[in-house]
This record gives sequence, C-alpha cells and structure tokens, in this order.
Amino acid sequence: MVTGKLERMRELAVCLNEAARFYYDEDREIMPNIEYDRLYGELAGLEKETGVVLSGSPTARVGYETLSELPREVHESPMLSLDKTKEITELADWLGDKKGLLSWKLDGLTIALTYRGGLLFKAVTRGNGQIGEVITGNARSFVNLPHKIPFEGELVVRGEAVIRYSDFEKINEALGADAVKYKNPRNLSSGSVRQLNSRVTAARRVRFYAFSLVKAEGAEFQNSREEQMKFLKSLGFETVTYFPVRGDGLAERVIWFENEAAANRLPSDGLVLIYDDIAYGVSLGRTSKFPRDAVAFKWKDELRETTLREIEWNTSRTGLINPVAVFDAVELGGTTVSRASVHNISILEELALGAGDIVTVYKANMIIPQIADNLTRSGPGSMPRSCRVCGGRAEIRDNSGVKFLYCTNEDCLARKIKAFTHFTSRNAMNIEGLSEATLEKFIAKGLIREFSDIFRLAEHREEIVKMEGFGEKSFANLIEAIDRARNATQIRLLYGLGIPNIGLANAKLICRACAYDWRRVQNIDKDTLAEIDGVGEVMAEAYEAYFADEKNRKLVAKLLREIIFRPMNEAIEEQ
Repeated sequence: MVTGKLERMRELAVCLNEAARFYYDEDREIMPNIEYDRLYGELAGLEKETGVVLSGSPTARVGYETLSELPREVHESPMLSLDKTKEITELADWLGDKKGLLSWKLDGLTIALTYRGGLLFKAVTRGNGQIGEVITGNARSFVNLPHKIPFEGELVVRGEAVIRYSDFEKINEALGADAVKYKNPRNLSSGSVRQLNSRVTAARRVRFYAFSLVKAEGAEFQNSREEQMKFLKSLGFETVTYFPVRGDGLAERVIWFENEAAANRLPSDGLVLIYDDIAYGVSLGRTSKFPRDAVAFKWKDELRETTLREIEWNTSRTGLINPVAVFDAVELGGTTVSRASVHNISILEELALGAGDIVTVYKANMIIPQIADNLTRSGPGSMPRSCRVCGGRAEIRDNSGVKFLYCTNEDCLARKIKAFTHFTSRNAMNIEGLSEATLEKFIAKGLIREFSDIFRLAEHREEIVKMEGFGEKSFANLIEAIDRARNATQIRLLYGLGIPNIGLANAKLICRACAYDWRRVQNIDKDTLAEIDGVGEVMAEAYEAYFADEKNRKLVAKLLREIIFRPMNEAIEEQ
C-alpha cells in the first residue's frame, strides 16, 4: 500500500514540476491554477500521511553549497570491498543450503547516509574503506533521495551513487561532437558526487540506490536482509533490483540477470550475493579485506579472437586524426562487430597493433567494442605523415602524457565537412537536408566556403538542381529549412561555431550569464567566464582565444547579417 502511495507521489512531483517549469521559465500554462493547487494539495497530503518527502518534490527546496575542499571522516564501521568469483558453481557452493539475496552490483560510487530525526544528517563516500569524504550537500541534490523519512531514530544506509546511461549520453552529447567526452558513467558519477559545488552535482542527475541497511535504532527485521530491504523501500528509498534465492534456483536467476544486463539502464559490473540470515552473516566475521557474509559475481567478458586487417585514420573537425581498428567481423552480445576505436596513439603503441595481428575483442559494459589484447603484437607500424583526406602534414602532439595525431592543415576538407556538419546539426542551427554527404558535394564545388555561405545557397539554384540527388522539390525544401534556421537563438549559434570544448550545456550557461546579449557573449573575458559554474579555466582560455582571432570575428560578423535572434523567452523555450 505504501509503495503505491510513493509511486503516486513521484507522478505528482513530475507533473507539478513540469507545470512550474512552463509557467515560470516559458510564461505558459499547461494546467489551470485550480488543478495545480489540487494536485499540490494531494502531494502534500500524501507526504504527511507517509512521512516521506521525495527529492524533487515541489514542497521541498534544496539550497546549493560551495566548499573549498571536502572534509574527511572516519567510518564507524569499515566499508570493505567484496571477494569475487566468475563461476556460478563457486557462487552456489558459497551459498550452500542458505537463503540469499541476489542483486545488481552497480558501478558507481558507494555512499553511506545517516538520517536523524527523519532528516538527512550526513553523507560520506566509501573512500579507502576507513576514511571517506563528507558530501552531505551534494547528496541532497541526488535526483531520487528522500529528503525526509518516516523514521525518527538514527538510520544508516549504504548504497551506490550512479548516473543512468541515458543521462550519461545526454551529458556527453551536450559537450559537442569533438569535445573530450566522459569515458563512462562510473567515472562521471564519482566526479559528480565529489564536486565542491553541489549545483554541479545536481546538474549531473546523480541517483542513489540502497543496497544495505547498517543501522535502524529500535527497528526489528525478523533477522532478515530481505525485510530490511522492504523497510528501506517503505521509507522512500529506491533499492537495487534483488531477488531471494536458494541453491537450486541460483543459476537460473544469474542467467536472468545476464540476459537483462544489456538492457539495464544503470551501469553494473556484476552481481552481489548476501546471506539473508543477518545473525549468521555477522557470526562469520571478516578478513582484513572482505566481509564473509557477501560475495561478488563478476561477468566473464565475452572475448572473440579475430584478425586485424588495418588501422583507419579518420580526421575530425578539430583536426584530430583518430585511429580505428578494422578486423574480421565477429559476433559479440548478439551483434556483428568489425570496428573498434583505438582512441589515441598511446593506446595504439601499447597494444602494438599491426595489420594481420590476431587480437581479442570484447564489448566494454556489454556495449562498446574494444580491443582487449594483441596476441601477436607485430606493430605498431609508422604513423601517417599526412592526412588521408587533404594530404596536409600530420603531427603527433602530447596532451597530459597521452599522444594524439593531428592534421595541421586548417583548410583540410575533412575538417571543414565535420565543422559544417556540426554547424547544421540538430542541436546547433538545425538545418534539415544538409547531410554530411550533401555538404561534401557543396564544399567540393566551392558553393560553401564558410558558414554564412549556407544562407546564400539560393543564389546557386541552377547548379544545385542539376546535381545528383537534387531536383526542384528537394532544392525548395532545403531553402525552406535554411530560412527557418535564420530565426535562431544565441545558444544555437554559439554551440554551432564549434569552439573547442564548448558543448550545448556550456553554451546555455554562457548565454544565460550574458542575458542572451550576443555582444556580451562574444566579448566576455576568460576571468568572467571562469566564474560561471561548469566553465573551467582551460575552457575559458580557449573561448577567449576563439573570439580574439580576427578571422573568427569576421566569420561571426557575416553570420550575424544572415540571422535574427529570437526574444529571450523563446530562446529558453526552445533550448
């Protein structure tokens, strides 16, 4: 019954917050005031009835805090890691004739939360297991963490702070096509939780999933871990997905988790099996490294041997030439794989990759193809001395100890094509009909030399309608899309310029800080930029350098003659 009420509370919070966003940010109403008041009253009543106030509830307001450094604290009881196995038979032998709980082993950052008087009192990271960092202000911004619970005694709960794959992809997408991306949700969640500014944590949409109840003053759980998990759910916590298991059904349940792994929206690197009998588990004690009442089950990487045929070198719009391994196709996780990014020169050299080598490949987190090892190690061969697209000189540059290959020709056709593709993309100027292949044709014919030329393509009607794949109708559709793009926003233009490391999220922050005044946007100095949450010093220097370049200022000036900025409220509405 309580679970149903909590679900209704979550629905109401989403609905009310959406209505408030339209009303305050976009000056639009999506429901009458009387309906908003009714739903708000229903939510407030349910919060009073259950004693739970969920994160994100419009009845709660979270203040953000900024710290100079994270304080450290010794854990009352050590937060140990788990012993591991990759064999189901070993897992079954460990469980024996006991009942256990089998759950996801989420791949994020482990956190211990302490509640007193029903309110969050303290949040501490696992750290080294003995000493962790206090991140209480950041924890209050977790998307799904209860701000108030219907339990007055001291409660200590442990869980994993994670970022969902969908949120991780959105964060990376907002960085821009060629910006340095976050490698995986685990690293991003760890960095997000340990921010000195909790506003940054909030923007990353970190979530907390409870996996263990350490203490609940005066509460009785019939000596059962499962009862503890049910209790945590009743308090408003989201828990890891778990199932009670015994030896005879353990293998079947492990296989179920394995089948679900690819579709799991949360990053996971295996499973955890813990005894349901609390007293029995405690009686087993612990080693210096591991508790004896739980064990981790790690997935076996599905490795396939194949033959490396070549290393492709693809030039991006920033001039970075990316090595890509091309190998004989293999089946991995139900899909056919024949390519994998090698990322940079340092990895290429470390793996000593050469044509004809026998390599093992796998899918990182069951998703991204990677080279696991090179069994014959005949390479690496010599690096390309020129860009395969333009023939311009290629050079190796060192970036924090990692080597990358770059095309030095600023007029490289590939760099132009990638830059124009980015400029016309959905999150930038959003010009439908200008695919990368079409842009390549226009650039090769000299119809487009810089961004502003796109808005004058109507002058080349006769030449374009004669091109393969074009006719009068497709030409008319293209010009219509271009004319729509003339009515632009400052955010779209700034993001579309392709300034290094300025993704969509950064473009929004900068435009808002400049009150959507373009003159301020392009003249803001690096010191003012660095004061904006989410904009770092390196990013600020690159931004200032871009607009200090006279060539770039002329490029922007020509664009400004072709477009009209929408009023600020419309800019907010679209972006």
